[in-house]
Amino acid sequence: MKLNLYVLTPKRIIWDCEVKEIILSTNSGQIGVLPNHAPINTAVDMGPLRIRLLNDQWLTAVLWSGFARIVNNEIIILGNDAELGSDIDPEEAQQALEIAEANVSRAEGTKELVEAKVALRRARIRVEAVNWIPPSN
Repeated sequence: MKLNLYVLTPKRIIWDCEVKEIILSTNSGQIGVLPNHAPINTAVDMGPLRIRLLNDQWLTAVLWSGFARIVNNEIIILGNDAELGSDIDPEEAQQALEIAEANVSRAEGTKELVEAKVALRRARIRVEAVNWIPPSN
């Protein structure tokens, strides 16, 4: 059995193919989706999207919030923005994380601190995506 996965943003189609399973970050935690999953509509949180292809290879993408609909072996994710893990430069991601950590420690005022913490969370998610080691089959 397989799933049809569509990941769409306002700018482009990130993913459109058949997959074996996904692991999705939602506002209530991560969920795994296999064929014949119960129908669900859920908010998507900032976080990694793990995609298991039909050849058992795992890929990672990063979603920057959105909405997912899972029904009849079809997964449609409408995201505000997304990046494929393969498009993220590991060195640049690590450098952005270090800058974000420094910005949190020197933030002044509530607004600046909130913005710095969001940037730090995004940076951590990007580093996690490029450093993720898929499970062995």
